[in-house]
Amino acid sequence: METWPGRPYPLGATYDGTGTNFAIFSSVAERVELCLLDDDKNEERIELTEVDAFVWHCYIPGVRPGQLYGYRVHGPYDPDNGHRCDPSKLLLDPYAKAIDGHVENSPAVFSYSFDDPSQRNEEDSLGHTMVSVVVNPFFDWGHDRPPGHDYHNSVIYEAHVKGMSMLHPDVPEDMRGTYSGLAHPSIIEHLSDLGVTAIELMPVHQFVNDTYLQEKGLSNYWGYNTIGFFAPQNTYASYGTRGEQVDEFKAMVKAYHEANIEVILDVVYNHTAEGNHMGPTLSFRGIDNASYYRLVPGDEAHYFDTTGTGNSLNMSSPHSLQLIMDSLRYWVTEMHVDGFRFDLASTLARELHAVDRLSAFFDIIQQDPVISQVKLIAEPWDVGEGGYNVGGFPPLWTEWNGQYRDTVRDFWRGEPAMLSELASRITGSSDLYEHSGRRPVASINFVTAHDGFTMRDLVSYNEKRNEANGEGGADGESHNRSWNCGVEGPTDDPAVKGLRLRQIKNFLTTLLLSQGVPMISHGDEMGRTQLGNNNTYCQDNELAWVSWDWTTEQEELLEFAQKIVNFRHSHPLLRKRRFFAGDSTHGGESELGEIEWLVPSGERMTDEDWNTSYAKSVMIYLNGAAISEPNHRGEKVIDSDLLVLISADSSDIDFTLPNEAYGMTWHEVLNTASPESEGTEHAAGSVYTVTSRSIVILERPAEQREEELELRNEAASNNEAETPSAAAEKKETDA
Repeated sequence: METWPGRPYPLGATYDGTGTNFAIFSSVAERVELCLLDDDKNEERIELTEVDAFVWHCYIPGVRPGQLYGYRVHGPYDPDNGHRCDPSKLLLDPYAKAIDGHVENSPAVFSYSFDDPSQRNEEDSLGHTMVSVVVNPFFDWGHDRPPGHDYHNSVIYEAHVKGMSMLHPDVPEDMRGTYSGLAHPSIIEHLSDLGVTAIELMPVHQFVNDTYLQEKGLSNYWGYNTIGFFAPQNTYASYGTRGEQVDEFKAMVKAYHEANIEVILDVVYNHTAEGNHMGPTLSFRGIDNASYYRLVPGDEAHYFDTTGTGNSLNMSSPHSLQLIMDSLRYWVTEMHVDGFRFDLASTLARELHAVDRLSAFFDIIQQDPVISQVKLIAEPWDVGEGGYNVGGFPPLWTEWNGQYRDTVRDFWRGEPAMLSELASRITGSSDLYEHSGRRPVASINFVTAHDGFTMRDLVSYNEKRNEANGEGGADGESHNRSWNCGVEGPTDDPAVKGLRLRQIKNFLTTLLLSQGVPMISHGDEMGRTQLGNNNTYCQDNELAWVSWDWTTEQEELLEFAQKIVNFRHSHPLLRKRRFFAGDSTHGGESELGEIEWLVPSGERMTDEDWNTSYAKSVMIYLNGAAISEPNHRGEKVIDSDLLVLISADSSDIDFTLPNEAYGMTWHEVLNTASPESEGTEHAAGSVYTVTSRSIVILERPAEQREEELELRNEAASNNEAETPSAAAEKKETDA
């Protein structure tokens, strides 16, 4: 086959309309063979003779999209010194834009003998492993534009590509579980009606189905086992895998952008599917093991592992950093995604042993003109020493706020002495983020996520039920901060069912009232259950898929979820860009500050009130006239006043609405216990009985506030002893 020298950049296989340029990095290779495969996996080997700065390359005219290929790298196999080159293994291109096939549970993909690991296994892996695919980079994006939602206006919905559509009755069967299925109008309409502004997809980078799961008849459902950082997962394609999954993914993104919804990817750059020193040789390990992976100093046969998965990428290597940055940039510029959530992001910050928030990775992100402008969300922990870093990431970053999750769960299950902690979390966690110059939107607030109980299971189970995972119940978190409301698991008791529904509404309301960025886990708005399994990573079945077969109770919950999300969108007071002011003088028109904390008797909370261990009820006044920040046009923001009555007490609690300085009349707009009372009016000073474990929201529209202010001024000018309500009565009598 005719070959030309080609170019060392860009890495990967790049089709230009007439042929394809191939380029691969390896600093240890002695020879590199490009292997072109036909439909029957017959192999034609082409030795690469051009090498520039450790990049082996060539250009082959006539090679078109759909061409299957791989590499064989000849070089040292010396595990004790960190080298594992093995030309008997057909290797994936680390920059492959599409991948075909799957990894079989076969000894052929391992470089050692199972009987004696000290001995080489030179069985050819061709036919037992994945292969790379040349793709067509050209796609008609039309007038596609990123929605560009500001963080403070965002509502994120975490979802699984396959799980969202597998059971949806309106999605055609041949589209279920695919990118096309996720982009079906029925799915997008559901999210639009809910008020979602961004869908955060669990891993869609090509991943490997673990062989030990295959042996148990299970599969890797979540996908946190990446092998291809540029390739969309091929099993999510509905009409082929020879590169067509790339266009299908792009069409999905385009459809979401047309619906004004952003697409965020959950990405796993901290490790690969090749595992520890006993793992398979699929790509990086056989190309340049020591450059791509962190090895134990002085024991290079083993991998330094802070992920719990066997290996960690070497973030001190410029070639690993280049791989990650090239991948991120590709997904933004070529695939049009709007941001990333970084799995186990603390691992990315490790240069030596400790987590360094000013590591090379963050420095590179900071200066990159493309990546620095999209949404960057960290999972701020890993399993290594010092790996829990909530609040410790640089200013560009937002974080999954694990402390928010834990606090809200503890409060609503009735733990004592939680009011002060709850106040910090629902006002944006300034104690975690303000010191680094960040704002409330640095906090991605969530109560549940893919990892753990669903919201329905959180109020239905005290103990996990993970027997189906085949690990004897040893997997999954045991301390879930859950409360089953008195009965473990399913029940027909109407009182327990009613309490559980109310608790879910309490979680959703707390989440959507909190400053920061709310994230809803897929199906929670419909009461999805996993029957107590809090670790469905290997359950690719109806247990983990989203059910669209709703009961009357679930329909009520969905309507409530739509209502509370819309309520957030309609109130700038709940979507502030800055932390609440710390005094009571910012209103100008009022002595009251942006936020006031009141005890159930209607008085301002004192230090003693905050420190009362048994107190589980609080009243929050939000001043719509005192917002101390302009909108994007520089105009003063005006909103309604809100009065939020919160009680996690096991008994009904009487709240005395505050005096007329806060408002004369309040309109009830939401009640998690008694929706039938919504729409009623309540006067200042009146007593409102809040049902045990519930939230009530009262509103005073801005127009009404202006009228009351006018009456207050009139009362002051006519008779200093006259109250605004008396002035109102006099005005009505005169009329």
